[in-house]
Amino acid sequence: MSQIITAPSSILRQPAKPVGALDARILTILKDMEKALLAAKSPQGVGLAAPQIGVSLRIFLIRPVKNGPVTIFINPEIIKFSQRKVSPNTKRGIYEGCLSIPHHYAPLERSASVTVKYQAPILSVEGCALRAVQKSYSGFAAHVIQHEMDHLNGILFIDRVLEQNSKLFKIVGKEWEEVGI
Repeated sequence: MSQIITAPSSILRQPAKPVGALDARILTILKDMEKALLAAKSPQGVGLAAPQIGVSLRIFLIRPVKNGPVTIFINPEIIKFSQRKVSPNTKRGIYEGCLSIPHHYAPLERSASVTVKYQAPILSVEGCALRAVQKSYSGFAAHVIQHEMDHLNGILFIDRVLEQNSKLFKIVGKEWEEVGI
């Protein structure tokens, strides 16, 4: 299983390359990513992009519901953002964090829903292939997708913190401490 790469690694700042075909190498990467995502416990992982394990490919996985299924996105593209934004104003809202910047969180504004066009793997006795999918996501799943799309474009959530002039917090023990960037 791959280790999750943390900032300031340069691979986290590079736009990822498209996946050409679903071959044995890509299947191995997908299995490795799923193991790494499911193993992330402190903090718990809800999404993981390939650059976070050192692979510059346009792949990410999400698992927005604890113990729920993992969804694989290959060559994703957000084709529609909702006009409505979601912005937490208390610690009960969605405070965004990142496995590559552990224990840091910020209240970030994101679109309430997104429509994503992507490819998903199909595994059968004949072999494996990619199928085209277009689906809308809302709520926490939409938030996670936007975060992971940023990873594929070399953007970290701290860039959004600066862009939105938001506060950044670090969890130290059980306390939230505001920190600078």
